[in-house]
Amino acid sequence: MNYAFLYYAAEEGVILRTNSMPVIGKNKIKQLFQNDDSNIEFTWKPLYAEVAKSGDLGYTYGTYKINTGKSEQKGTYVSIWKKNANGEWKFVLDSGNEGLGK
Repeated sequence: MNYAFLYYAAEEGVILRTNSMPVIGKNKIKQLFQNDDSNIEFTWKPLYAEVAKSGDLGYTYGTYKINTGKSEQKGTYVSIWKKNANGEWKFVLDSGNEGLGK
């Protein structure tokens, strides 16, 4: 999970989390994801995606699940993606909300 967030984060990427100020920039994101995640299973399911006509900006939203073996967390997410100079898609904004309701 940590590797995926760091790999796909833009240098200017922002992560929004509950009860926290925005985490801005890849270096700060790296600090957020420095814990041992070897026992975490993280899965997500995009439900929708759209790309701007310009072809360089888009978004996805969907559901996620985090399983630690001791607990399971489910929720929704939205990510805004931007194509960088190398043609790679990186997220510029990511946010998640715990809970899916009934």
